[in-house]
Amino acid sequence: MLPEQREQAVASVPVGRMGTAAEVADCIVFLLSERSSHVTGQTLNVNGGAFMQ
Repeated sequence: MLPEQREQAVASVPVGRMGTAAEVADCIVFLLSERSSHVTGQTLNVNGGAFMQ
């Protein structure tokens, strides 16, 4: 990604930064754990609010 493209992408994310692989992994770990045993039929958006409506 070109620096200009990255700046544009970051500007569109409400938290003001790109996510990390560790943040995505944390969500996956949660979904694989017993702590999510009552979660069904949900979409988990791990995007810093980039697609909020």
